[in-house]
Amino acid sequence: MPVVRIRPSGGWRAIHLTELWRYRELLYFLTLRDVKLRYKQTALGVAWAVLQPLATMAVFAIFFGKLGKMPSDGRPYALFVLVSLLPWQLFAYALTQSSNSLVAEQRLITKVYFPRLIIPVASVLSGLVDFFVALVLVVIGMAIFGVIPTVAILALPVFVFFAVLTALAVGLWLSALNVQYRDVRYTIPFLTQFWMFASPVAYPASLIPEPYRAWYGLNPMAGVIEGTRWALLGTDAPSWGLMAVSAMVVVLLLAGGMYYFKRMEKTFADVV
Repeated sequence: MPVVRIRPSGGWRAIHLTELWRYRELLYFLTLRDVKLRYKQTALGVAWAVLQPLATMAVFAIFFGKLGKMPSDGRPYALFVLVSLLPWQLFAYALTQSSNSLVAEQRLITKVYFPRLIIPVASVLSGLVDFFVALVLVVIGMAIFGVIPTVAILALPVFVFFAVLTALAVGLWLSALNVQYRDVRYTIPFLTQFWMFASPVAYPASLIPEPYRAWYGLNPMAGVIEGTRWALLGTDAPSWGLMAVSAMVVVLLLAGGMYYFKRMEKTFADVV
């Protein structure tokens, strides 16, 4: 019988993405379990995925739209914000869950071997359920306001994938850091709140002066939100300079996050 030795390793050689495919069933069941646990023994169930964006939209529409007279690229402000919240809430949920995922799964980590990367990935993927429920709400809103999607809607999966990658990239860093420093979890609510106001959720990116718009792309969610509005509402196409910078930032964050995660993986079972 062949003998397989599981040893800790370092560097880029430790990143075996093919191993995730071999453990795809585990990834599927962990994702499904996260979805079930979220709605188990809840009074409203999946309705929370509808109430949360509706409540946030109402607050923004009153204070930023009605009182603040915030521009909305020629679209109804309520619908403008609702579409912006669609990728943002996917990102915020996925970031929060993935950042705390390793600590939450400490019993599993200390008992059996599997690619630890599966844990934050499953946490990120579970947020897609809320996304698709909220997408139905957006479609209803578009029908109410008489907004007809253009051919740009075909690009929507690209921006959804972009949001998932952004959440995973940051989540890998924070989840690994959270194992070593437990006070990291206390910074996550502040980080997501600060990040939301730094992203064009309640305002259009066109308010940013053109010379600084590419720099605004250092926030990768700026490109995701602008692209989602373009895909669904047919607003002006996002600045391609902004999109290019955002894409580059996500690639760098994801590559660095995977490297750091795999470098620290050998200590998870001992420290967690």
